[in-house]
Amino acid sequence: MKIIILGGGFAGLKLANCLSNKEGIEILLIDRNNYHQFQPLFYQVATAGLDASNISFPLRKAFQESKNTSFRLAEVKEIQAASNKVLTDIGEFTYDILVIATGADTNFFGNTQLKEACFPMKSTVEAIQLRHRLIQNFEDALSTKDAAELQKLMNIVVVGGGPTGVEVSGALAEMRNNILPKDYPELDFKQMHIYLVEGSPKTLGNMSEKSSEQSRKYLEKLGVTVQTGTVVKSYDGDIATLSTGETIGAKIVIWAAGITGNVPAGIDSSLIVRGNRIKVDRTNKIIGSENMYALGDIAYMETPLYPHGHPQVANVAINQGKNLAQNLLQIQKGSEQKLTAFEYHDKGSMATVGRNLAVVDIPKPKIHFGGWLAWIVWMLLHLVLILGVKNKLQIFINWVYKYFTYDQSLRLLYHNFYKKKHGTQ
Repeated sequence: MKIIILGGGFAGLKLANCLSNKEGIEILLIDRNNYHQFQPLFYQVATAGLDASNISFPLRKAFQESKNTSFRLAEVKEIQAASNKVLTDIGEFTYDILVIATGADTNFFGNTQLKEACFPMKSTVEAIQLRHRLIQNFEDALSTKDAAELQKLMNIVVVGGGPTGVEVSGALAEMRNNILPKDYPELDFKQMHIYLVEGSPKTLGNMSEKSSEQSRKYLEKLGVTVQTGTVVKSYDGDIATLSTGETIGAKIVIWAAGITGNVPAGIDSSLIVRGNRIKVDRTNKIIGSENMYALGDIAYMETPLYPHGHPQVANVAINQGKNLAQNLLQIQKGSEQKLTAFEYHDKGSMATVGRNLAVVDIPKPKIHFGGWLAWIVWMLLHLVLILGVKNKLQIFINWVYKYFTYDQSLRLLYHNFYKKKHGTQ
């Protein structure tokens, strides 16, 4: 059975690992990056809390002990389902089984101006670019004489009050409160404003009321201005205009307001639903297909517990990858009647706001807790999920160092990289 997996994220990697060294199976993993990215910690790279290498793991290293797994660094151009081919920028590949696990990208909801001017945070490279821009802005602020320009350089707007928006807002507030005044004593950081703008009535809308209320309280305690029921209508690189009519001068707007699936060309458009997700059955097989599957953020599956599709989180992707691996082994044995229908059993959700500030919801039994204990649980879970012993150790050491010193040591600005990406002088 020749299996091609598109994407080395949580779903694709779990599937490949579960099928590694299984007799009669040949796996080809294709990704446009040669590393797995741990997306939940992008915001810590962006705010100089972790180095990019701490949350990345080489895909080839992940399969050094696998005798049946190959990797190709390539960009997928098109899927030709009729001939069982995947066309890429390095050639074409044939398959018996195709698994699409291409994940999701930032959703700007069709607003090209916002797409051009805002900073997304859906890849390691984007997180590094944001970090560079943050540091460069403070360097520029030192030589700015114009008061209005100085205020724009100091202000930051975060769009989206989900876990990513809440976490990056909290991290930025802690930088402002504890670190930046020591790095830039010439600047008055009482004048630095961090705005979190959320279109719905509350932050962490998918979590419990208690978590929403607590997260907002934590953010405001750190000095973040939270504006719910508000949308950013436009942003030109200098001025963000809100749905209330208010304008905010800011050189940085971070977009964390939604995601959209990365659907490869060649997929029947009638199978693509809201959020750019592909309709699949209970075994993750693409509707109407015989040998094509979709996993994780890209997959839209209706089940009794989730009639509108599963949440686009890492745990769903990992469990779908595991379930599909078991089903493919049954298909290989000719036991298709033994296939297992997927259902996600939510073990809980969590978000961190800052030092000793986090919220956790557990559905069964229904438990909510916040503060220091929730923060410890959040850290332990993320350490478990990170790939590589070295990465786990480095992240743990960084977190311990930051906890006791209130500092980070990664505020580095690589000028050539920054100039290449932003055209600065």
